[in-house]
Amino acid sequence: MRLSSMADYAVVTMSAAARHCGHARVSAQQLADETGLPAPTVQKLVSKLSAAGLLKSVRGAHGGLKLARPAAAITLADIVEAVEGPIALTPCSDHGRHDCTLEAACTVRPHWPAVDAALRGALAGIPLTQLSRPAATAALGAEVMA
Repeated sequence: MRLSSMADYAVVTMSAAARHCGHARVSAQQLADETGLPAPTVQKLVSKLSAAGLLKSVRGAHGGLKLARPAAAITLADIVEAVEGPIALTPCSDHGRHDCTLEAACTVRPHWPAVDAALRGALAGIPLTQLSRPAATAALGAEVMA
């Protein structure tokens, strides 16, 4: 499995926003500058992440973007789903999709929801606080978890 570029960029953008948590609000342009992502891409992601309730936009002189809830309460699963929709490894995991030629006789299809739930659970176990740490600190945390 591989994340789409947009999901990857959403994680990068949210990690940058989390590093500003508790400080002044940040603009989409600042996030673009910090991450090296194109400003239009960041604007598109900010729109999706705001619609998903992960970022909050504040207007006015002291306006800008901030996390909609604490970084510890936002997970990798939340970010991926904000951009990609529900986590599903196969198209037949999506309810209402009937585009598989094997659907009528497939004995594996009933098991995909459990696989999807396990994957979502693994991603939900990774908080944004972990993703926004400096690399050396994150590596140390990974060693402790092992």
